[in-house]
Formats: sequence, structure tokens, C-alpha cells
Amino acid sequence: MFFPIAIEPGDATHAFGVVFPDLPVCISAGDPLEEAIENAREVAVLWFETSLEAGKTIPTASELKSIAANPEFAGWVISVIDVDLAGL
Repeated sequence: MFFPIAIEPGDATHAFGVVFPDLPVCISAGDPLEEAIENAREVAVLWFETSLEAGKTIPTASELKSIAANPEFAGWVISVIDVDLAGL
């Protein structure tokens, strides 16, 4: 399953921040960028597992263009991660 992420650019003293616009309170970070994306996958799987165990449904993924149009994410990189939910 592909799910959108918003990546806040890092710099020499700050890691890349990753948020999931469709997953409440689900955030991650890492440095370099590859680590931030891998950490985001791991956090998303945990979020899905916890939500399903609690009887909640998985939200529908937003369209990338609607996330990119959100002023909250101005200057951020909008992308997707592939999350394998087969084992859940």
C-alpha cells in the first residue's frame, strides 16, 4: 500500500522530519534522507498494527496534489512510501 508522506528538509544540524498527513500523531525523522524514509516505513507499520489491534480502520490516502497545496507543507517534499500490510 502506498501512503503519502511530507518530508521537512534537514540541514547540517537537524535531521529530516517526516509526517504522515493522513495518520494522526504519526511522525518520524532520520539523517540522512534514506534513513528518514526507512524510519518512516517502520513507524507507519507500527501505527497500522496498533490501529488495527484497537479496531480502527486504516484511513484512505490523500491525493499528493492536495497535500502539496496545504500551506502547512510549503517547502517540504511530498512523496509516498510503500507499506507492506500483508502480515497484519
